[in-house]
Amino acid sequence: MYQHATNQPPRRPAEVFPPGDFIREELDERDWTQGDLAKIIGRPEAAINLIVNDKRGITPDTAVELAAAFDTSAEYWLNLDTAYRLSKVAAPTDEIQRRASIYRTSPVKEMVRRGWINYSESAEGLAFEVEKFYSVVDFNEMKLAARSSDSGSTPTAEQLAWCVRCLHLARSIPVRRYVEWRLPECKAKLRKLAAFPESVAAVPKVLAEFGIRYVLVEHIKRSKIDGAALWLGSEWDKPVIALSLRYDRIDWFWHTLCHELSHIEHKDGSSALIDVDMSVGGDDAAPLSEIEARANREAAEMLIPVGKIDSYILRKRPTFSRVSVLQFANANKIHPGIVVGQLHHRLGNYQLFRDMLVRIKGIAITTALHDGWGSESEE
Repeated sequence: MYQHATNQPPRRPAEVFPPGDFIREELDERDWTQGDLAKIIGRPEAAINLIVNDKRGITPDTAVELAAAFDTSAEYWLNLDTAYRLSKVAAPTDEIQRRASIYRTSPVKEMVRRGWINYSESAEGLAFEVEKFYSVVDFNEMKLAARSSDSGSTPTAEQLAWCVRCLHLARSIPVRRYVEWRLPECKAKLRKLAAFPESVAAVPKVLAEFGIRYVLVEHIKRSKIDGAALWLGSEWDKPVIALSLRYDRIDWFWHTLCHELSHIEHKDGSSALIDVDMSVGGDDAAPLSEIEARANREAAEMLIPVGKIDSYILRKRPTFSRVSVLQFANANKIHPGIVVGQLHHRLGNYQLFRDMLVRIKGIAITTALHDGWGSESEE
């Protein structure tokens, strides 16, 4: 949960005295003069005078010499000198601490780079920009279910900022009134688009027809977020589907889209980020919560009924040919890359027919409200 930085007062150290005061005490105790000390350690008297009067710091060499003369440790003199010098530094620690807090709770560098906020040299100005960015959301009422490869259940600063940016964009999208009971019809229309990569361009129109806002926002580095089901306001009547296209592949796109539809159908979400889902397989795979496992099952079923994919695997295992994949895809009116994606997950062989996992980002961003993509997406 986002918390803005607080402006706490800096700690005030206790009064610190210069090392010269302690040297004077040592000299008085021994009834020595500065000249005597100079002769003992083999230094000019003028050099001793500069140290005693705080006009020259104590170096490691001097600390060793004073330690030998006064039967103390060199660390004692170095620590006295360091503490005194630090007490004289008038650094604006409160300003630094506040800026550091802002950087810890928000991905400031990315937010500035992508134009989400304006950078300010002052902590107050930067805090104002960040708080203005997050003001679109009432965190006490926020409803959110996100799909990410990160296994943490608490949202990271990067994940939360990404979701808030999606809500910023979603507010400007006109859609028809959302009617929950029409979701099966929406799913059926979307499923018809899964046969050809070019049909991805029609997704925004279909979702808008059923009252669902749809945005594409490039993921923030380290967020590992693939998509989210969001809601504008405190009710369940303004759903939003947001995708990051983090993996520019047709199977990943359709699985994530259907996964978020499942979250919307079941009204998965809470005042905080619920279980952050894992990926469908590969290096990012990790144990799923029941909510996320259910969303994965329903997404896979929406694309290819489990009975059909099970039957195909039983008939063709252990050898799967390119021709059989194409035939199965054609029979089920779905792109072969989506079939391959499910085979990867079922068989654990993520190198099988990877050339069928066509890229769709270039098509998807032509019709959807989007943000980002200054470089190639991850693969």
